[in-house]
Amino acid sequence: MSAPASPTSAATPSPRSLSVMLWLVATGFFMQTLDSTIVNTALPAMATSLGERPLSMQSVVIAYSLTMAVMIPVSGWLADKLGTRRVFLGAILVFTVGSLLCASSHTLMQLVLSRIAQGVGGAMLLPVGRLAVLRTFPAERYLPALSFVAIPGLIGPLIGPTLGGWLVQIASWHWIFLINVPVGVAGCIATFIFMPDSRNPDTPRFDLPGYLLLVTGMVTISFALDGRAELGIQEAAVLVLLILSLAAFVAYGLHAVRTPRPIFSLDLFKIHTFSVGLLGNMFARIGSGAMPYLIPLLLQVALGYTPFEAGLMMLPTAAAGMFSKRLVTRLIMRYGYRRVLVTNTVLVGFAMASFALSTPGEPLWLRIVQLAIFGSVNSMQFTAMNTLTLKDLGTGGASSGNSLFSLVQMLSMSLGVTVAGALLTTFSGLVRHATGSNVVPAFHATFICVGIITAASSWIFGQLAPDLRHTAKKTDPSERT
Repeated sequence: MSAPASPTSAATPSPRSLSVMLWLVATGFFMQTLDSTIVNTALPAMATSLGERPLSMQSVVIAYSLTMAVMIPVSGWLADKLGTRRVFLGAILVFTVGSLLCASSHTLMQLVLSRIAQGVGGAMLLPVGRLAVLRTFPAERYLPALSFVAIPGLIGPLIGPTLGGWLVQIASWHWIFLINVPVGVAGCIATFIFMPDSRNPDTPRFDLPGYLLLVTGMVTISFALDGRAELGIQEAAVLVLLILSLAAFVAYGLHAVRTPRPIFSLDLFKIHTFSVGLLGNMFARIGSGAMPYLIPLLLQVALGYTPFEAGLMMLPTAAAGMFSKRLVTRLIMRYGYRRVLVTNTVLVGFAMASFALSTPGEPLWLRIVQLAIFGSVNSMQFTAMNTLTLKDLGTGGASSGNSLFSLVQMLSMSLGVTVAGALLTTFSGLVRHATGSNVVPAFHATFICVGIITAASSWIFGQLAPDLRHTAKKTDPSERT
């Protein structure tokens, strides 16, 4: 991470330029979060078009989220070194070209590689845009500006599944990527004209060895978990990848102790709430990252929903999640972080496992209630985990801690889809031998396993002090939940 310094910038921008810049950053955040969810309802249609099995498309989702996790540590350094306008313009351009390549893909491998390119651009849109806001707006307008930027980021995941299903049904899956192209072209032009440029002349040397160790660890653990199910990697190779991943993470720890300016300082883990919150996020979010992938597949592949109907069924989850956010603060103030997080993590696990009861004959109203309950407890889980993780960072560790937290969020989302895909592939292979083409039992077994993984992570939050009730310090409102 770069050291604080006085950045250089151009002349004070006009009010019009500031307004346009806010819309640019907000639109970039919207595009990034939209593409994190819009693909999920289109996976079966993509599989049919590309000649693949619907249950073997998880790499399309993993490629995007894992690439974003890999690029997060380097995005701030690039903005400091090359300037916010140049990097933000490059991010939009790469994201737009990646979207166009996705729409032009004719094979699964082409689509995965295109999603990697899209993820490289998407990973830099929010952090670089947020940095531009921080350096351009006066202190008294900083929080209102970030709040404005955050709103589209909340709308993106809300409408993503429904919009994706609708586009697939009225046109084709290609349009979920093509809609980014005109927006990206306009964004490139507006960024070149209106985005103020700033850079940090005292940017320290980038910790390339530490970065490579982190990337090696993240990529190898993803290949180890997904390789057996999707790539046909043998058990011995999976074991080697797991050992290599563990060795890379341990090597980074040893490296960070000896390096004056590591990407992420290990001193962050001396903060107990940060350590517990980060580890809890890592494991609890595996289940939460799996559900947006599993539910649309269950509805379409196993229960016969159309893509648009499957997208609509995700609205109760998002709506209930938005309404439940205010409740969790009151619960924490009354019962404390430990009791709320331990109880709610178990409830989230049970809510995930309850989808093992889904059948084609289940009443619609009951399915909607089930989705709403899951959305409510899952949203409370995110809010409680986020505030716990960031509440005691203070000013000194806020930048590095936020970046590490964002990396863990994206990595756990990737691991969630990886684990879900591997479980679903394994169980569908077992079930096919016993019941032919019926895949409903495979989904049931997968939901139970994901629920158990999530509920088991409640033990991590049990390490908190029972009287921990302080509200969180004000953090960046644009942080994803």
